[in-house]
Amino acid sequence: MLSRRPGGCCQLKLETQKFVEEELSNISMPEMKGKEGRFQYTITDVKITELNLTHADLRFIPEVGLLFDVQNSSISLSFNRQILYWFFYDTGNINASAEGVNINTALNMIRDDEGRLKINNITCDAKIAKMRAKFSGTLGRVYDFVATFLTTGMRFLLNQQICPALNHAALVHVNSMLETIPVRTEVDQFIGIDYSLIDDPVVTSRSLDMHFRGMFFDLSHQNDTLVNYAVDPVIREYDRMVYLALSEFFFDSGMFSYHTAGIFQMDIVNEKMPKDLEMLLRTTYFGAIMMLNPALVDAPFSLHLAVNSPPKTSIKTSGATVVMTAIVKVMVLPPGQPPVQLSSMTMETKFNAKVSMKGKRLAVHADLRRFKIFSNQSALESLALIPLQAPLKTMLQMSVVPLINNWTKRGVQIPLADGMDFIEEVVEYHNGFIVIGANLHFSKGLREMISGSTKPEPETDII
Repeated sequence: MLSRRPGGCCQLKLETQKFVEEELSNISMPEMKGKEGRFQYTITDVKITELNLTHADLRFIPEVGLLFDVQNSSISLSFNRQILYWFFYDTGNINASAEGVNINTALNMIRDDEGRLKINNITCDAKIAKMRAKFSGTLGRVYDFVATFLTTGMRFLLNQQICPALNHAALVHVNSMLETIPVRTEVDQFIGIDYSLIDDPVVTSRSLDMHFRGMFFDLSHQNDTLVNYAVDPVIREYDRMVYLALSEFFFDSGMFSYHTAGIFQMDIVNEKMPKDLEMLLRTTYFGAIMMLNPALVDAPFSLHLAVNSPPKTSIKTSGATVVMTAIVKVMVLPPGQPPVQLSSMTMETKFNAKVSMKGKRLAVHADLRRFKIFSNQSALESLALIPLQAPLKTMLQMSVVPLINNWTKRGVQIPLADGMDFIEEVVEYHNGFIVIGANLHFSKGLREMISGSTKPEPETDII
């Protein structure tokens, strides 16, 4: 579950305002030609020089979407004039200002066929209350009364251009940016992850909630999935811009997929085998070796570890733990002959799992909390294995756990568009799920990428 909250709405509003300002500043106005009595005029090279969206508001509208509202703001423009009056011909620059600018834009968001967030519809209403123009040049005062005709036409054209520009920006540029968000992607050569939306976003008066599938899968068996019995996360915080809630199912599906891919097994042999542990194994199983074949006494030992069922995650307010059960086979390796199994034991382990997020990557660090081994054959053999508890635990801490952490520290990417990153992340543990709160950082390149697409050419209009 991903929820955008108004706690960081000031920053989001600022970014939205910057985006709107950049889109409006790129508006292309057509050449204007007209005639009033003995006056003939041509207006060219219209440029928006400044936008002052002083009264802008961004808020959620239940069952509608995201509303960006601009009231009583202003736009400054400049354009060149060519005016013919009787036999007088004059050229120069005109500075104009549009005042009482009101823009009301509502975005409706849906889940598309691929499960990606998409802007489905935009409603826009733009009005300019009045427009002023000031002539420069020798005959500036003489032509001041012409300003009424020019500003009326300019106000009409500008009104006509604002909403199409914002519509194009949202439906084309922003949707193109949203397409960069990963929906179903590979994590590594073994597993992938599905971030597709389960249903359309839900808009409340305080948040925009999106329910992602949040499920890992084995790349070679993509139809093998884990049934989700986890509790639905509940987000009550509002201090950050974004809250990401991860249930136990999210982590369990990852371990289920790795287990299905056959990754949770390894051999401790040769240089990986600590010498003191091998000596202890030789002492423990000396009698069994002598009964099998005295010639095996000097053969090297190995341990084969294989997780026999998918590990399970438990998340409480005190933290997250992972329980893992594996079968450990004690093998002796006679040169040039097949391995000989001396014993099979069950190893039960429990790890503390610390979840962290940096930028777009979610990572997990594991620490061994509990360790236990017992025989699969008899209670008597379990008693004989007691001396192996401590050295096997040490071996696990020194050899296996670092490998796991080196593997998990790479993390998995959280679905964000290119140019966005999480900052000021905080992780909170609840019963059955984890909530990660963060604010968003928008790179300058993101706005350039969104605004860099080709704008539609305006049609020439004659007033």
